[in-house]
Amino acid sequence: MGVEGSTGDLVRAARDGDQEAFGLLAERSWNRLVRLARSVVGELEAEDAVQDGLVAAWNRLASLADPERFDAWVSRIVFRRCLREGRRQRGRVSLAAVPETGVGCDPAASLSAWQLLSRLAPRQRAVLHLTVVEGMTDAEIAPLLAITPASVRAHRRRARENITRLLQGGKS
Repeated sequence: MGVEGSTGDLVRAARDGDQEAFGLLAERSWNRLVRLARSVVGELEAEDAVQDGLVAAWNRLASLADPERFDAWVSRIVFRRCLREGRRQRGRVSLAAVPETGVGCDPAASLSAWQLLSRLAPRQRAVLHLTVVEGMTDAEIAPLLAITPASVRAHRRRARENITRLLQGGKS
């Protein structure tokens, strides 16, 4: 199977046991999936979540109803893996994320972008990432995250409110 094969053709070949075809699908999706995973679980866990998601996708490839929808399907699998990882990490805080105490400290100056995003709920982070970084519309994001377009808008609004609150020194 050549690299120029369509997604549907590659999925059908992979269903027939062609590991090289699935490898091409994974290669084509890798960077996009890692960017999505980073927005949900952070830099350190992103590649592991994508790898786990791709293994799950390979094992469940027969359940994919429409081979042309592989990209959205595998993105959902990776996103769900990230949510699970996020739940496992809840309560764990890296020392780098703990601000130093100080009198008259400006909270906005001491927060990095990832520190801000890490304080948001995973779906809020994913919605912001898919909107801002990937340039996706609400209608494109909704099926990927298995929520409605109205929920996409609500998560984006809450994320922005939480970021504003954090930058003003409040708690989310």
